[in-house]
Amino acid sequence: MACPMCNKPTVEKYRPFCSKRCADLDLAKWLSGSYAFPSERSDEDVDPPEDGENKTIN
Repeated sequence: MACPMCNKPTVEKYRPFCSKRCADLDLAKWLSGSYAFPSERSDEDVDPPEDGENKTIN
């Protein structure tokens, strides 16, 4: 199996990556939103919150 980031052979400790660096690069892509699934829903399709949801407690 090859590392999905750089195509070098994987290392058991970091599998499926070859190193901590490649694992961290992949994580950074997830956290930055570089990896995203396309959606056909628009913001208008999102259901509004039901009563009692998202209310601030004083």
